[in-house]
This record gives sequence, C-alpha cells and structure tokens, in this order.
Amino acid sequence: NLWIAWAALSAGQRVAFDHYRPWPDQVPPLRPWLHRLMCNRRFLANIAHSEYTRARYLELGIPSEKLACVHNGFDPRRFEGSLPLPEAKRRIGIDAARKTVVYTGRVNHKKGLELVIEAAKSLPDHLFLLVGSYGHGPIEVLAKEVANVRPIPWQRSPEALQPYLDAADVLLIPPSLKPLAEFGSTVIPLKLYLYMGAGRPIIAGDTPDVREILQNGRNAVLCQPDSVESLVAGVCALTDDSALAQRLATTALADSRGYTWTARAGRIASILEERLASAPVERRVFSRAQSRAWVEQSRRWAMHLVRKRSLILPARAHARTITPAIAPAETSTEAGADGDS
Repeated sequence: NLWIAWAALSAGQRVAFDHYRPWPDQVPPLRPWLHRLMCNRRFLANIAHSEYTRARYLELGIPSEKLACVHNGFDPRRFEGSLPLPEAKRRIGIDAARKTVVYTGRVNHKKGLELVIEAAKSLPDHLFLLVGSYGHGPIEVLAKEVANVRPIPWQRSPEALQPYLDAADVLLIPPSLKPLAEFGSTVIPLKLYLYMGAGRPIIAGDTPDVREILQNGRNAVLCQPDSVESLVAGVCALTDDSALAQRLATTALADSRGYTWTARAGRIASILEERLASAPVERRVFSRAQSRAWVEQSRRWAMHLVRKRSLILPARAHARTITPAIAPAETSTEAGADGDS
C-alpha cells in the first residue's frame, strides 16, 4: 500500500514496495509524490509483477537500481492428485469426447468474455466453460443465448476449481486488450501461472503483458487481440492437432517451475539483500519534461474521472498507445503454432 510505504519512510524505516499497478499512468496526479517517495534514500526497491509496469516507473525517472520485475507465480502443490482429462470431464458431468475450452476467473464485462461468446457461436461442437460466475450479470445474459457456453459458479476453494482445470482441452485467457487498455484492471492475469502448471494447452491474446511469459508456438497459442476469427482459428489449431497441443502444454509445464511462489520469494530476498548492502541512490530531480507530462496526463485523468467516475485512467486514455500484435498470430503446425487479478 502506497500510503503505508509513505508512513514507514516518514517514521525512518527502509521500505520495499511490491505491487502490480502502474500507478504513474493510472493515477497521474500522484506522479510528483511517487517520484519523491521512490527517490527517497531509504526507499530500497519497487518490485513490479511485470516489465510493463516496471517501465512505467522507469519513465517516471525512478533510478533503475530501485526497480525490479519479479513475475508472480502459483503453488505446484495444487496439482497433486490431478485427474486425467477423460476422468476429470466425467467428474464434472461432461461427455469425455466433448472438446472443452475452460476460462477460470471473474465472469464480468471487464475480462473480454463477450469475444469468447462470439467465438463459441462458430464452434458449436466445443463446450465453453466460464468458471467464476456470481449470478445474473451481462455475460451470463449473453451466454444464455448460446447453447455451448456454460457459466459455472465461482469455486470457493482450490479443490473445487481443480476438476475444471483438469477437464480442459484448452485453457483460455480471453484474447482482448480490454482488461489492460480499457479498464486497467489486469496486468498479466494471475491465472496464467496456474494454467501453465496445469499441463494443458493455453490460448491467450498477443498483448504486451502476456508476451512477457507466453510465446506463440512455443508454450501457447497467442492470437490477435479482439479478433473473433483469430480466436476461433487458435482454438481449432489446438483441438484439431493433438501433437501441437501436447507440445505446447509440456513446454508451459516445464516453464512453470520457474514461476512458483517459492521461486519468487527467493528472487525478492536476493534483491533486498543486494539493495541493503548497496549505497543509497541519490535523489533525482523531477524534470520540466516530467512536469509537462504530469500536467497533460492529469488533465486526461480528470476528464476520465468526470466521464466514467473511475479513479483509474486506462491505457487507451494515455497519450501513449498500447501496440497490439503486429500481425495475426500463426496457428499452423508448421509455424509452431483463483485469485483473479
């Protein structure tokens, strides 16, 4: 919490801050205060959950020595006793021969699920499970009109969620820029690491944050953001080609060993040991260019606050734009094609 970090510094403590939010962009009026806070001699490190977020603080002028990216993780013990795919499908009442595409997380309008429902209309032989429904929301209303989309209630324990992960022919992160660019609510969804540990093939969008972890044709299929056609093609590539699906899932599972909570704790401990042993970094001046950017972005933020009544300025409201995929992701064999944040 930023205010606790400020209070600790004010009390003479040394501070490390660990958070996923790119606050300089999302609440621009805070920029001068964030600069003073993190340039304080006793402020040791700002640990971001993504390079995307780290870059926002680097642009603010925070010394690079104080900025680190340590990606999130998952607990591998959650997969002890995982079920084989056909058995898991039977456990949740699905025909073992039915192809399943599974999303887990909050089912709401901020996650790009409208795109998923549109794709499901083109794949009537696939069953789309949206696990994480809280009741009768806009996504549930849309899903009611599509026979092969099934909202599933929020699962309140890892044990309850596990059969749905095990029953997935494809694990889905909606390939949309909406969570990052429009709502600013997600930077590398936490479910991504859990999906990798599940040993099932993953499909996601070729977005700036996801690309830090997943590579198209290596450990996932990444499709063009906000393209129904690209999503449909990606799902078909995985469910039509079992060898491709197995290869991507195996690689993602191997990669997941570097993204455990234990591994993350070790990296953070090393960073803190290094910073504690280093000489304090001298305070930097908030430059004229930074002041101009602060005024401009604060104006955008104020307009957004009035229009949307939201304190978070999403990326699409910034002067800088998020660059989507350069081209639609290849999905052919030759190309190698929980907590919810």
